[in-house]
Amino acid sequence: MIVRMGILQRPDHMTMEDFRKYWLEVHGPIASRIPKLRRYLQNHVINSDQLGISYPRGTQAIDGFSQLWFDDNASMKQSSTPDVINMLAKDEEQFIGNMQLIVAEQNEVIPVSDDGPLLKRMSLLKRRPDVDIEVFKREWREVHSELLKAMPSVKGYTQNLVMDRSMNREPAVYEDVPIDGIVELWFKDTVSLKASFASEAGKKAMEHAKTFIEEITTFIVETHEIVDDN
Repeated sequence: MIVRMGILQRPDHMTMEDFRKYWLEVHGPIASRIPKLRRYLQNHVINSDQLGISYPRGTQAIDGFSQLWFDDNASMKQSSTPDVINMLAKDEEQFIGNMQLIVAEQNEVIPVSDDGPLLKRMSLLKRRPDVDIEVFKREWREVHSELLKAMPSVKGYTQNLVMDRSMNREPAVYEDVPIDGIVELWFKDTVSLKASFASEAGKKAMEHAKTFIEEITTFIVETHEIVDDN
């Protein structure tokens, strides 16, 4: 499957509480009517601190990440009819101030554990300017993934490699949306998250990150499953 991810920022006049309520209770049911949609998650940001790591981060304020899965790229494009786009865009005006959309190729490195409630951290990755996308992809998928797998207490790890990008539903270039990957990491809690990155394996992984990643911008999210057609 392929995933389309929205990086959302609420308008200045809207509180976080109102944003979350509208997104979940009003927009969620509307977006769930997208044809050929297989799965739909809302990830509401509840903490924007750089927990567990000391690393340069971007300055963008983010309030949520949407994730919509389709069987393939063709199914995703077929779902984007003018009627569907108009339906979504009209409602998005009510609660979104800025939206970046990316299409990602997923790599599930560690399947998410099912042993109780978990803490989910999502991170935006921006590659170093002297590293091209092919080098980034190779280092991330072939080397860094193995280093993360060696870290203790990781309950799930998925890499999302950015394949396409847009801004407020208009085509965008890399300079508009300078994101190369989105990480999903799961832990039992913040204590285990911090301990994992403080471990020798965690330190080794972050030292390797410096060789190909310029910024890592992390967020703790609360996930709501809107559609599950699996």
